[in-house]
Amino acid sequence: MSDTSPAASPSSPTTTGWLTGLAVTAAAGAVVAGAGAAYGALIERNRFEVRHETVACLPAGSSPVRVLHLADIHMSLGQKRKTDWLRSLASLRPDLVVNTGDNLSHVKAIRPLLDALGPLMEFPGVFVPGSNDYFAPVPKNPAVYLLGPTKLKDGQTARQPKKLDTEKMHAGFGAAGWVNLTNRNQSVVMHRIRFDFTGVDDPHMERDRFAGWPAGSKYQTRAPHVRIAVTHAPYQRVLDRFTAAGADLILAGHTHGGQVCVPGYGALISNCDLPTWRARGLTDWEYDGHSTPLNVSAGIGTSRFAPVRFACPPEAVLLTLTARGA
Repeated sequence: MSDTSPAASPSSPTTTGWLTGLAVTAAAGAVVAGAGAAYGALIERNRFEVRHETVACLPAGSSPVRVLHLADIHMSLGQKRKTDWLRSLASLRPDLVVNTGDNLSHVKAIRPLLDALGPLMEFPGVFVPGSNDYFAPVPKNPAVYLLGPTKLKDGQTARQPKKLDTEKMHAGFGAAGWVNLTNRNQSVVMHRIRFDFTGVDDPHMERDRFAGWPAGSKYQTRAPHVRIAVTHAPYQRVLDRFTAAGADLILAGHTHGGQVCVPGYGALISNCDLPTWRARGLTDWEYDGHSTPLNVSAGIGTSRFAPVRFACPPEAVLLTLTARGA
């Protein structure tokens, strides 16, 4: 005997009400998702802010040093709000600017980038490149990003993007006196302290080669100095190498802080092997008995093909370096 009770009938009020409720819920969910996407695309990605951090890593008795950390600018064309904000950062009067790469999102954006950074290039600076300093971004399925990082070999990409004029951009930085730390090291003296820098080319493309620390006099260990390591992508192998070598501070970008985060939870992906809870902020990286402060910036921009941020506003980071034990 077939069951023809009202509860099982496709046209029963109970079933119809359930289906109507499901449709309403789905529609509401679509509206919420659409509103969230619109907010992320139109508002939050332009809600620029400065995160302030303090790191006690200078020699005893040193005066504070202000370091402005820029990452993942991803400059494209017609980005007036981003340009105005970048230019306004000069009012912070940093002692040093550190640029950790991925400056471009368009082949014609080098001049707009240099114009935007013009006031900041009046201050001393150092830089390393990311993949979007070598190649323009290409359209991708956003869902692929959530599956985890796709490592790129040197010169290899999922598609064949346009090459960027990296040398022209670096020449613009160099003309302002900014120091190129691409698999290089160099010392810079500020406030009577010798800052020893080491940097690597983009680890996401496996171009990183650790150059060690600058060679100094035989008395260098007794002279006031601090060691700062710089990378675009904070892969664990690079952080381990810097920490084992005695870095006093590591600066990195690349993660975009997760870019699209879950409120109350955080990043879903770091786009490398860095734990997601470290995708933005200042933490201590530990390796082989050593510990080094690690600052990962959530970055300033996005790919022009994924211009959305959610629960992760764009940022620059102003780090005030203070004396140890102060």
